[in-house]
Amino acid sequence: MLVRAVHLLAMAFFVGGQLFLIAALVPVERRAPSGERIRAVARRFAWGTLAAVGVLLASGAALATHFSQWGSPVLHAKLALVAVVGGLIVWHMRRPELRTLEGLIFVASLVIVWLGLSLAH
Repeated sequence: MLVRAVHLLAMAFFVGGQLFLIAALVPVERRAPSGERIRAVARRFAWGTLAAVGVLLASGAALATHFSQWGSPVLHAKLALVAVVGGLIVWHMRRPELRTLEGLIFVASLVIVWLGLSLAH
């Protein structure tokens, strides 16, 4: 199903990009601060993330409707966690020096993926 493939691609961009930032970009920046270039990469990823989140919301709603899952407690937990992650992202945008937020966003995103997998099975 095309909608599921688009949903998975947007999820891979969102979570994969976070993994890249946490595993590669952030450690490099901490060891040898290169200033504006690293921040420019992070800002560029943020715009891609906004697009991915829009795709995830639209395709997720289509999938939930197609599979009649709007009453599922797992979907409700996933949507609540999506809202939490959204709040954490906004907080992190306002306070980028709070490094703990990066980890919280990533862990919560992995839980969202796990919940999504349980919905798909």
